[in-house]
Amino acid sequence: MILQKTNNIQNTLNNRLSVQVSLNGLSFLVTNPESEEVVFFLEKVLDHSTTPEELLMDIEAIMFKNNILNEAFSEVSVVYTTPVYSLVPTLLFDETKASEYLKFNSKILANDYMAHDIIENHDIVVVYVPFMNINNFFFDKYGSFSYYHSTTIMLKAILEKEKYTLPKMYLHFQKNNFDCIVLKNGELQLCNSYTYKTPEDFIYYTLFCMEQLNLNPENLPVILCGEIEKEDENFQIAYTYIRNIEFLDSNLSSMKSLNNELPHNHFILKNAL
Repeated sequence: MILQKTNNIQNTLNNRLSVQVSLNGLSFLVTNPESEEVVFFLEKVLDHSTTPEELLMDIEAIMFKNNILNEAFSEVSVVYTTPVYSLVPTLLFDETKASEYLKFNSKILANDYMAHDIIENHDIVVVYVPFMNINNFFFDKYGSFSYYHSTTIMLKAILEKEKYTLPKMYLHFQKNNFDCIVLKNGELQLCNSYTYKTPEDFIYYTLFCMEQLNLNPENLPVILCGEIEKEDENFQIAYTYIRNIEFLDSNLSSMKSLNNELPHNHFILKNAL
């Protein structure tokens, strides 16, 4: 599935490009910071999980068909949404041993490049494996650019703006997986990602997280964001078991609307700017 929007804005040198890369799809967002307008948006959702090599072929094909993506940009950001990541306290992080934080929970290869993002003011380091073939492509095309893991984007947006003292859970949905983040007293208690096939899988993981943290689904505020709507089966089953549930509002998103959608949609891409 491809969704696309383009506005005719002449001054492309001031535009910013954000690209979200996952094994299940690609998203491209061009914005103009002066006018605060969305200039271009395209999303390609894949029906099956693919490889970094196939993803690069998709990126090249999309750029070949959309001239605006071949312009110069004032800023380029690439966000990797992958299950291979780990959070490490800053005091315990050693860059020379980055693979040690991943190898016990994920399958990594000897030649995998380890990257890390630092979430300042919260003493958190996100360690992950970017797709270097895609990084090399963007460097050759645009020169210097920034890249992050999607968990970094989520945590920065939530931790910097969320000052709620009581426990609160955020659930971020993408195709076939969701992220679960729990805060208490403005500090991170849990951050994990889960792959699921059915709504029953999703609610099992969610209620299990609550149980492990001694949280009560009768009174715990749960905030939904990403690719979920009231009509979805995931929302219906969550509403059955969780008393206090709501969608993310525009206060936690750097952009209120994208293609006239709701504020909680495309949370990562909007906050990657």
